[in-house]
Amino acid sequence: MIVTIFRSRLLLGLRDDYVTRVDRMVELAATMPGYISHKGFFADDGERVTIVEFESEEARRAWRMHPEHREAQRKGRENYYAAYSVQVCEVKRASKFDRNARVAAE
Repeated sequence: MIVTIFRSRLLLGLRDDYVTRVDRMVELAATMPGYISHKGFFADDGERVTIVEFESEEARRAWRMHPEHREAQRKGRENYYAAYSVQVCEVKRASKFDRNARVAAE
């Protein structure tokens, strides 16, 4: 699994318009082969953090190069971001715990 962590700070006053555009990108990403999940949130200090999971590097790359996503990236740099950083990580190990799932199985 490949995880992309996208951290950004928006220019002032653009949050609502930005979130509308992000919603479109989430909708589009979910149609891509190999897409697993997406989660985005704003931290208390105003930083936005987005975590996107794809099954493989090839699937992630296809998403990164999708024409509509490329256009959104360009508009982000021109219109929305004061700063951003991207980290792409390969998951070496993963585990999880879900108390509700455990109780339902018993």
